[in-house]
Amino acid sequence: MRAAERGDASFPDSDEAGEIAWRGIEYCRRGNWDDGLYWLSVAVEAEVQTSQLPGLLFSYLGYGMARYQDQKLQGLKLCRLGAKMDLHVAESYFFLAKTHLLLADKRSAHEVIERGLQVDASHPGLGELVLSLGQRRPPVLPFLSRRHRLNRWLGKVRHRFFGGASRRRFKST
Repeated sequence: MRAAERGDASFPDSDEAGEIAWRGIEYCRRGNWDDGLYWLSVAVEAEVQTSQLPGLLFSYLGYGMARYQDQKLQGLKLCRLGAKMDLHVAESYFFLAKTHLLLADKRSAHEVIERGLQVDASHPGLGELVLSLGQRRPPVLPFLSRRHRLNRWLGKVRHRFFGGASRRRFKST
């Protein structure tokens, strides 16, 4: 369905923007990203106060822009906004992680997946992403952050000596 066929000559008022946002989200969930992105953008343009719109709208809109309109950086910004607005919605983290993967940023995708699984450990999309990406090993020194210089260096040493896929441990004799 094209914009002219939708019968939307004027933008909705502020009260209808939330309903239109959910309509767009439902189109996207069904796989109709063209119509979904259209309705999501209508909701954003109609609503002056973005805090009144669901954060999930920005997650869907951001991922759709990155995936289907090749606007990856703008999409990533919108996905981050969506996840920030909906801290307790695992679906927002799912789309943020998928957008990071579109940008070939596996490290950030893993971090977002971990945060999303803390919100909802049974989210099917996040579970599939974990399986497709594989589990990361824990940091060598767990009391330091994963990005700490020493953990990164020791991780490379561990990878070099023990390989990426093997999880061998020293045997005591």
